[in-house]
Amino acid sequence: MDSLGLGLAQAAPLSISSLLISLVVGVVLAFVLRWHFERFGSTLSNRTEFAQVFPLLVLTTVLIITVVKSSLALSLGLVGALSIVRFRTPIKEPEELAYLFIAIATGLGLGADQIIPTVLAVSFILLIVGIQRWSREGETQRNLYLSVNFSPAEGSERPMDALGEVVARHSENGDLRRLDANDDTMEVTFFLDVATPEQISALVEDLRSSFPGIGVTFIDQNQLPSV
Repeated sequence: MDSLGLGLAQAAPLSISSLLISLVVGVVLAFVLRWHFERFGSTLSNRTEFAQVFPLLVLTTVLIITVVKSSLALSLGLVGALSIVRFRTPIKEPEELAYLFIAIATGLGLGADQIIPTVLAVSFILLIVGIQRWSREGETQRNLYLSVNFSPAEGSERPMDALGEVVARHSENGDLRRLDANDDTMEVTFFLDVATPEQISALVEDLRSSFPGIGVTFIDQNQLPSV
């Protein structure tokens, strides 16, 4: 029993040179991952701001895995320490979560001294995602987020039905993504498929004529000129 206890408490010596190499490679991969997310990502949030966390996440994971891999006692202690950590910031888009997993997997691989397999795997994953997104850029149909803010007219019934009819007349597909209803105002977000910028102009004119005083905002993820 004593020998088993000493084996758990004793940590193998760490290689500083190996740690430095993993950190350097981690920095390179983290910046590549950040550029890839900013270039090919399609989330509604600020991609540049969100991508700033990738280098910190990769390097921190490398350090943690490097320290605990040589000692079972440290790894068990890490499980207990991380059990009290709570992340309060919600991940709104599945794509954001996928990139965070790639960053964590990169740190895990480098921390385990699997540098070449990690570099090859990360490069392959990003290449496949980049090809997929690049192939979609040539499509004529584009995706937009439409956000409107308006006050329903007094006595009007079912204003959402009227709004949905206007959106349907000028888009290939309009999915309701969010609805905020206050006492006298409504904020609605649609995800639209449009083929030409002319459809956007016609949609704006129709919305303004049908709902006087409406506020219209387009968020374009495909570099299509917004109105």
